[in-house]
Amino acid sequence: MPEYVNWLRHASPYINAHRDCTFVVMLPGDGVEHPNFGNIVHDLVLLHSLGVRLVLVHGSRPQIEARLAARGLTPHYHHGLRITDAATLECVIDAVGQLRIAIEARLSMDMASSPMQGSRLRVASGNLVTARPIGVLEGVDYHHTGEVRRVDRKGINRLLDERSIVLLSPLGYSPTGEIFNLACEDVATRAAIDLGADKLLLFGADLGLIDEHGRLVRELRPQQVPAHLQRLGSNYQAELLDAAAEACRGGVARSHIVSYAEDGALLTELFTRDGGGTLVAQEQFEVVREAAIEDVGGLLDLISPLEEQGILVRRSREVLEREIEQFSVVEREGMIIACAALYQIADSDAGELACLAVNPEYRHGGRGDELLERIENRARAQGLKTLFVLTTRTAHWFRERGFEPSSVDRLPSARASLYNYQRNSKIFEKAL
Repeated sequence: MPEYVNWLRHASPYINAHRDCTFVVMLPGDGVEHPNFGNIVHDLVLLHSLGVRLVLVHGSRPQIEARLAARGLTPHYHHGLRITDAATLECVIDAVGQLRIAIEARLSMDMASSPMQGSRLRVASGNLVTARPIGVLEGVDYHHTGEVRRVDRKGINRLLDERSIVLLSPLGYSPTGEIFNLACEDVATRAAIDLGADKLLLFGADLGLIDEHGRLVRELRPQQVPAHLQRLGSNYQAELLDAAAEACRGGVARSHIVSYAEDGALLTELFTRDGGGTLVAQEQFEVVREAAIEDVGGLLDLISPLEEQGILVRRSREVLEREIEQFSVVEREGMIIACAALYQIADSDAGELACLAVNPEYRHGGRGDELLERIENRARAQGLKTLFVLTTRTAHWFRERGFEPSSVDRLPSARASLYNYQRNSKIFEKAL
């Protein structure tokens, strides 16, 4: 129970932040077929109940493949896009129609033993996407394969205002009444951009973007994406990453790639500070900056446990408020997770690095090194030649970063007179 209470308390800022926001969610056909699909539906219903305006875009590739195989037809692709001739279009319409009905049925459940009890959702779909043909590229006729021309922004917003979940299928219609097969990634990206969505959420098979060492990449800027695309080549992970970056370049604040196979991946990504997938965002997810008076509360939360353990010298709120300009901080999603201070020692060209602290949950990400570099740069900018540090528990950390053992005799007199012999801190110095 305490773990649940703690999680809910940490999630509450996100619950408030997401209310009345517009999220476009893309679920490929593989995700609809996956055993975890039911849990994803429950999570979408939960988002809706928390006031999120939801646009759900579904794919249909494996379902179309199954219908082509059943009819003895061979699928054809060019540059990763399906070539949709007349016979293939019949399979597309059949697959998409059945999928849309199946998804609407899932979202209409109201069973007493289900997480959806009492949800009473309304799902809206229709001719909300206008498309145009891709035509002939490199001598290849794509026939009924199209691309999004525009999304009915006013119509979708009206439905969202009425508390409907809007369901978009990978089909588009032309003003002349033609039907076009669309890539669900294209529909989702264009919908997110045209609606000015707050988030685009893209489901894939993996947890998110996996690097060459098999590790999850938690955050990217859009300008970092091309290098990863070159490494990935032509696969579905690359398609998701490209869609996420395109949405961000089009004005969507944040795009997320999460797993449709991982139970709760969507909620973990949206309601925890570190998430569970890959975030592609224009703004910095985590930033190193100078502290402001508004950070005093966060600094107290960070350093108080270390003061209780005797690792840091105690500082009252009044002292922190008075000395706030000496501090640099690492902020992550509105939370201060690391800090350090630089004090210029009177009547000398030396400074003291003090109060270096990192939240225990973030101690293996190089934040201490980032802050040390920040403090050293600040010291040089102030014309300081030497940086001192006094520590009781982290001597080896500073030694590994170029600090040499020193003594009280080496401290400038203004600082030496304040040395606490009872605390018996070890003294180190580094030439700048």
